[in-house]
Amino acid sequence: MARDRNPVNHVTELHAQEGDRLTTAQGAGVDDTDHSLTAGPRGPVLLEDHHLREKITHFDHERIPERVVHARGTGAHGVFRAYGNAASVTKAAFLATTDEETEVFVRFSTVLGSRGSADTVRDVRGFATKFHTREGTFDLVGNNFPVFFIQDAVKFPDIIHAGKPEPDREIPQAQTAHDTFWDFIGSHTESTHMAMWAMSDRGIPRSYRTMEGFGVHTFRMEAADGTTSLVKFHWKPALGIHSQVWEEAQITQGADPDFHRRDLYDAIAAGAFPQWELGLQIMPDTVDETFEGIDLLDPTKIVPEEICPVQAVGLLTLTEAPENFFAETEQVAFHVDHVVPGIQVTNDPLMQGRLFSYLDTQLTRLGGPNFAQLPVNRPRAAVNDMFRDGMHQQAVHSGVVAYKPNQIDDDLPRTSPDGDDAFVTIPTPVSGEKGRHHPVSFTDHFSQARLFWLSLTPVEQAHEVEAFTFELGKCLRQEVKEGVLASLARVDTDLVARVAAGLGLPVPDGEVPDGVVASPALSQIPAEPGRVDGRVVGVLVAEGGDLSPVADLRTAYADEHVVVRVISAHGGEVSGASGETETVERTLLTTRSVEYDAVVVAPGVIGSAVAAEPRTAVLLLEAFRHGKPVVALGDGVGLLTSVGVDTSAPDVLACDSVRDCVQPLRDALGMHRSWERLAMLAG
Repeated sequence: MARDRNPVNHVTELHAQEGDRLTTAQGAGVDDTDHSLTAGPRGPVLLEDHHLREKITHFDHERIPERVVHARGTGAHGVFRAYGNAASVTKAAFLATTDEETEVFVRFSTVLGSRGSADTVRDVRGFATKFHTREGTFDLVGNNFPVFFIQDAVKFPDIIHAGKPEPDREIPQAQTAHDTFWDFIGSHTESTHMAMWAMSDRGIPRSYRTMEGFGVHTFRMEAADGTTSLVKFHWKPALGIHSQVWEEAQITQGADPDFHRRDLYDAIAAGAFPQWELGLQIMPDTVDETFEGIDLLDPTKIVPEEICPVQAVGLLTLTEAPENFFAETEQVAFHVDHVVPGIQVTNDPLMQGRLFSYLDTQLTRLGGPNFAQLPVNRPRAAVNDMFRDGMHQQAVHSGVVAYKPNQIDDDLPRTSPDGDDAFVTIPTPVSGEKGRHHPVSFTDHFSQARLFWLSLTPVEQAHEVEAFTFELGKCLRQEVKEGVLASLARVDTDLVARVAAGLGLPVPDGEVPDGVVASPALSQIPAEPGRVDGRVVGVLVAEGGDLSPVADLRTAYADEHVVVRVISAHGGEVSGASGETETVERTLLTTRSVEYDAVVVAPGVIGSAVAAEPRTAVLLLEAFRHGKPVVALGDGVGLLTSVGVDTSAPDVLACDSVRDCVQPLRDALGMHRSWERLAMLAG
């Protein structure tokens, strides 16, 4: 007997998602979507994990053509010079050979926003470096945080879906201040440590030039004598670590959404080439792959620098902007599995999933398997891979042999199983029952979140509280806020009390981990003034006033490539009292305080159009609130007083001449910000 249904309605009324159980795309039930299939609790991820492959494959192909994550990016060319001291731990020539120089391309990015989003949103930043070594391409695909939200790659689509704009209204763009993101964080307590980093000042860097980078995962290195070590990669900026304050970041998003991109390219053009030292934390390659009780395969954990110092092994210098943004920055293709002899991966389950995901993503974004032939990706080492055809094949292959072994072509190309130039996987034992495991060592989700909190200074802690309060205050669902507060209660009682007070919610109880010791290296506040290359000083001048401070400041800081910009009430040129002229680079209409690391008021501004313009007060008060050095030369101090700047506050400098303020201003710039003033303003 025929079924009583309308086949047309059966098609048109089919819902996108049906039923209350999780299934594969083919309708098979899923028993566990939080853990990849591994060989034993600490073994490698198995290729037969159909759910992992299907879930990540679908995720990788969700967006065409921009990247699903890290769509908003900026790139630059440069060179890496090895110190040579890494030879004791790796045979990778680009690290082990003294003064060896390697061509690099670096791409910085935000994670969640689209290509058109703003640079200065609160987000994780990608820090991906392509080393074109003579032994092949090595991609160090990292972030500006040393940890990640999840411990297993099978959850990666979930955290990104939660952080992306909510699908019903496609808002908010490039923001985590919404319900689905914080619902994920509260529901997955392993994310607590990463959330602490994201809500700290590190989530809103001042520039890419003042941002740390990390490889996140633990890698295995092999020396020429066959000995192995477990290592973590660090990028240390020569200018120190420096962030914006929250109000400053919000203003920048509107005033200059390209702020980080512009800053990078302006610095390169000015000869203030951005630099980072590459450092390694080197640990013994033990059977349990732990160090001082820390599981090195857990990507939500750090190894504090106090117990394993970072050893500098080379210097990265960015020297050239792309000639064509699309051809280079957009088409560059990174992959965690692009390694060279001397560097190998580990069984970190997040890393193992990335080994599949990155290659799969490039196949969609760049139209096929030949993306390595694009100029920005092309290896500098000789390539003879026997691959043929495929979309966008650019090479014209000759001969009839594309297989091995062969007799027609003298069995070329030959393998090098025992050669020094070959990549040979280090034999490591693998055992255990096949299953979706969760290692016991992965269950501590709060001790390192507490470590991070205890490592911050009071002013940094105040910013952390402000960030959590702002983000959770944007959530609409009460249960989401309560879920995150429950996690924070297991980090620190003071932290949760302050955030709960800001939200007007009761403080939940929670057991805080005992015996956690702070890591001072996690604080961004420098102990002494650092380099000031590429810092920007704005000088307010008036028609008929004293313009000499502009030239004097440029001369004083020329060797350090400090940029001095002239600000006035009108465009074109401004004339000084002595008949000299300066080109006005910014008018009060076209500038905001976020462009400058310090603001100087030149003499002769009182009673001028500059003093009468309301935007002058905005500029000066914002710079003051954001902890930036504010300098008044001569009678310029009267302007500060008239707009309400406290001239007795820290790093508000009143000087008779440029000569008197050159060193104090340079020291203040080298501290990045007036931390004492920020602490004072925070109450």
